[in-house]
Amino acid sequence: MVKNAFIPIISQEKKKEENPGSVEFQVVNFTNKIRRLTSHLELHRKDYLSQRGLRKILGKRQRLLSYLSKKNGIRYKKLINRLDIRESQIR
Repeated sequence: MVKNAFIPIISQEKKKEENPGSVEFQVVNFTNKIRRLTSHLELHRKDYLSQRGLRKILGKRQRLLSYLSKKNGIRYKKLINRLDIRESQIR
């Protein structure tokens, strides 16, 4: 599993954002968890509890991104581009 590949994004985010409760910080953390779980599930296809956890985290991240897009579209676009994730089809 690739564990240390996403630490620079978090450290960069911590320097920029001192508030770990901000939407951007939470989305970055959820994205790192999603990428870790995805790499885990590539090896362990029948780990259904991890699949359920992944779906829950995906839903949380989607709700946060939806909130951010409604409140501030510029910050939303910037975050989507920086994390290299697809834009939501349903908002």
